Amino acid sequence: MINVLLVDDHTIFRAGLVRLLEEDRSIDSVMQAADGTTALKLIREHSFSVVLLDINLPVRSGLELLPAIARIAPHLPVIMLSMYSAKQYALRAFEAGASGYVSKDMDAEVLIAAIRKVVAGGRYITPDVAEQMLENVDVLQSENRHLTLSEREYSVMMQIANGVSLTAIAQEMHVSIKTVSTYRSRLLKKMGLDGNAALVQYAVRNRLID
Repeated sequence: MINVLLVDDHTIFRAGLVRLLEEDRSIDSVMQAADGTTALKLIREHSFSVVLLDINLPVRSGLELLPAIARIAPHLPVIMLSMYSAKQYALRAFEAGASGYVSKDMDAEVLIAAIRKVVAGGRYITPDVAEQMLENVDVLQSENRHLTLSEREYSVMMQIANGVSLTAIAQEMHVSIKTVSTYRSRLLKKMGLDGNAALVQYAVRNRLID
């Protein structure tokens, strides 16, 4: 039987997903955590078959948690859950040690299939994201300044490139607008860009956004 740890800061999303998981006969139990600190504590205290981890947790992102999880339970598979289907997020997840990557708008059957595959020792990625990643290989080889960014900087970059305001980004990340502005300044400096327009051009040129 499969014992699941679900880590996500959105209560309603967690409740709905737990209900779906518990309807499947292969799932024995589902425990929940709303943040990274609680998740690591539960991993130390319990034996899980798989972790479902939100990529965009507040304070400490899902990608930042992966190394800590690996230190506690080296063989515990982790499936990243994300509201972003962009290949760059999936690529970063696998580079950080994830066993699977599934978008939050997936069907329940897709998530169950992903869980079963990684528990059996495999890796899982939805076909549409896999195709996007393959299409982007040449871009990653030719220009990859964005890969030098931290997870938070990258998240801010992508949201700015998609036209999201700093205020909305701050609300989504549960931080102040000043903090988001700092991330913006830092990522522009790292990438050698002089403003939002140049950032959008870079994202389009590298096919990070449509």
